[in-house]
Formats: sequence, structure tokens, C-alpha cells
Amino acid sequence: MTDAPRVTRLSVTPVKGTRLHSVDSVSLGTVGAAGDRRFFVIDELGQMISGTRLGALVSAVADFRDPHLTLTFPDGRSLEGAVSLGDAIETKFYSDTRLARLVEGPWSEPLSELVGQPLRLVQAGEGEVAVDRGPSGAVTLISRGSLERLSAQANVSGVDARRFRMLVEVDGVDPHGEDGWIGRTVRIGEAQVAFGGNVGRCAFTTRDPETGQVDLKTLHLLQQYRDEVTTTEPLPFGIYGSVVEPGTVRVGDRVTIQ
Repeated sequence: MTDAPRVTRLSVTPVKGTRLHSVDSVSLGTVGAAGDRRFFVIDELGQMISGTRLGALVSAVADFRDPHLTLTFPDGRSLEGAVSLGDAIETKFYSDTRLARLVEGPWSEPLSELVGQPLRLVQAGEGEVAVDRGPSGAVTLISRGSLERLSAQANVSGVDARRFRMLVEVDGVDPHGEDGWIGRTVRIGEAQVAFGGNVGRCAFTTRDPETGQVDLKTLHLLQQYRDEVTTTEPLPFGIYGSVVEPGTVRVGDRVTIQ
């Protein structure tokens, strides 16, 4: 492609596992996009729960405008209030142990009702966010070219980018051309990001990004044509990196490989 790559979508959610929504701009800093994945949910054992395990989480929509959090549920109910933090608690975040703070108030009960098991809402520890690729604050990116290539493999008209839970979507890149940015520094709007590796995909990507229902065999499709690719993780689709120069990124911004 000859046109310079540009940002075509920015997708965030303040609560890990809930539905992504598009925004016009994000402020990237050392802990990633401001407000993104600031909170997560845990089970009774303190284990972080994502949409991979409980897909119904995706049907909830979260919005955070510090200090106010809003949760909207599929039945139309909406809860809004200032976040009040309780005790510090040790949580299991995949294979890591992370300290978090319990969020007091009405949040945990309706989330538990939504998924059918007890959950607690927590805020990530100081200087951390609930991301699971690279350092805390990682930036994830996918190209429209890659999405179109997967759509062709699936023989469907299009695959919703939100299925892959990526922060930045760009256009003007050949299918999987972003893989070539690994090990490079890329200017995205005002920010600079050093990309460090591929994002290996999990079963969460098989779920519809609004309902959480399993509806597309993404892992099978990726295995069909990406299984032999040299990669930092299996079943690669998209890349991740860390912010080396903070700044604002807006939809329409130019993307330049340094």
C-alpha cells in the first residue's frame, strides 16, 4: 500500500472483560491509555476473571470519568457513582500475583448476577493497569489489512476488530504488515511506541464482541494460515509495545515507523 498508515479506530474499556467502545482520542502515558483497563473483576479465590471464562461480561458497558464509574447492563439498568476504594487485596492475574484495591459500592452484585457467580470489582494497583501483554501499560495494535485477511479466510464479509480487544486499529498497511514493526519504534500521533512482540490469541476472540456468545472459530482460522509464521507467541494476530514518549493519539493521526 502506498498511502501512509493512519489510525482508524481507538477502542477502550475501563473494566477488563466488558464491552469495548470507540473513542476519538486517547492519552498515552507510561501506564498505557488513560483510564483503560483501570479495573478488573475477581472470583471468590481472588483470581482475575476475563471474558474468556465468562463471556457474559462483554454484554456490560463501562465508562469511567474519574472519579465516576458507570456500568450499563443488557436489561437497560445503569449504575453510576464515584469510585470508593476499600482494602488492598492480593489477586491472581494469570500467573502473576498483583495487589489491587476492592471497589466499594453497588458494583459487584449486578456483575455477579450478570455472569451467574460471585464476583468482586477491584482497581488495579498504583501504576498498573489490567493488561496481559508486555509491561503494564502496553499498547496493542491491529491493521485493517489483517482483519480483511482473516475475513477472507473465514469467508465472511467482515470481522469486528473489537473481537481482538486491541487499543489501536490502523489502515494503510498490508495484511499482517504490522508484524514488521516488532523491534521498531513507531510514532502514532503525538506518542511513540516501541513494539516488542506479537499478540498470541486466546479463546476470547471466538466470542461476539457485544453478546459474548461463541460464534467464530478464530483460533482454527488463524491456525490454518498463521501456524507456521515466525512469531513471539503462537497464533499471532496483532502486536504490542510500550510507550516511550507519551502523547495524545487521535483517530485520523498519521503512523510513522522510525
